[in-house]
Amino acid sequence: MKLTVVGGGSTYTPELIDGLAVRREPAIDEIVLVDPDAERLEVVAAFCRRLLQEAGHPARLRTTPDVVEAATGASAVLLQLRVGGQEARFGDETFPLDCGCIGQETTGAGGLAKALRTVPVVLDIAEHVRAVAPDAWIVNFTNPVGIVTRALLAEGHRAVGLCNVAITFSRWIAQLLDVTPDAVRLEHTGLNHLTWVRGVRVDGRDVLPELLSEHADALAGHIGVPPGLLRRLGMVPSYYLKYFYAHDEVLAQQRKSPPRAAVVADVERDLLKRYADPSVKRKPEELTKRGGAYYSEAAVQLVHALTAGGPQEHVVNVRNDGALPFLPDDMVVETNSTVDSTGARPLPVRPVESALAGLIGHVAGYEQLALEAALRGGRDRVADALLAHPLIGQHAVADELADELVRRNAPFLPWAR
Repeated sequence: MKLTVVGGGSTYTPELIDGLAVRREPAIDEIVLVDPDAERLEVVAAFCRRLLQEAGHPARLRTTPDVVEAATGASAVLLQLRVGGQEARFGDETFPLDCGCIGQETTGAGGLAKALRTVPVVLDIAEHVRAVAPDAWIVNFTNPVGIVTRALLAEGHRAVGLCNVAITFSRWIAQLLDVTPDAVRLEHTGLNHLTWVRGVRVDGRDVLPELLSEHADALAGHIGVPPGLLRRLGMVPSYYLKYFYAHDEVLAQQRKSPPRAAVVADVERDLLKRYADPSVKRKPEELTKRGGAYYSEAAVQLVHALTAGGPQEHVVNVRNDGALPFLPDDMVVETNSTVDSTGARPLPVRPVESALAGLIGHVAGYEQLALEAALRGGRDRVADALLAHPLIGQHAVADELADELVRRNAPFLPWAR
């Protein structure tokens, strides 16, 4: 089986390859990394080859800058690209602060900027994939995952969106409960980066109440909200909910701390130096600072389900199709799903609490407008999407943000040049 990784020059890629090597996926005998940055790609690829060799995995790994060559005959294509690199991310995380808004690369104004840059590029890549590998599955890890995956599905591509939040929570909770990860099943509901764990089943029993009673402090430390809020909610929100539940506190912290993009840029420089050292043959500890925890595990399991037949249960980004009845069927939700070689289908979701449904619906409306802006362009569409976002919601602020967003991102937006 041939696996193609678009954005293969990412410092994430060794995490993925290490996961393949450790699990010794025998079906994967060819891996192709594609990236426009040839120098960086070769550094990452050489290290990935050492990882495979050290683990005794027989897969052949090669590189190319050509998506068509990379995807030809592939069974699965993973998308993990970042249009504009860390420099664009730095802008996403800083320009909203001047307007009193959260600066974050996947939500609010920064998330919209990333969507505008990313959606057209991903759709172009997907068309090339369809032309040379029509049966291949596209696994999208590129943020904002929900919006990008919805764009792919709307164009009829064989796509599933993947985020590492659910598997990270699963591993955290397994450690807190002192059980094996496989023993934990989460009831995970919402939109990408707007999800809640509404149930935790171990041996068929929901242990969420005792988890919150005994471990709320530890969970709250991961998430960035008070433990009393978790107990009152009776569920575990994802760590992205702190931008909503603790907006002013997070904003104040962002204004006095270096942007995450600056931190990641430093981490990436260190990682690339490590990757370039031929004596380094195992995943360095520094990779844990890069983010994307358990990405490789989630990705390998999902690719296996999509190509080996399944069925397996995974938390993925998938067409709603009635799972959340207050959303359109073509909305992309992040929830427990059945995955096999025919694709992913959401499992039934019990009625969602009003407090969750209201926020989900609000953000879903923004995502619809964000996708329209990404596909059709136009400064006013950008402003309309920002006005609809619950973290913004004021016309003067939305207009100011829209003007600055378009100015900063014009090199990536053909309609804005």
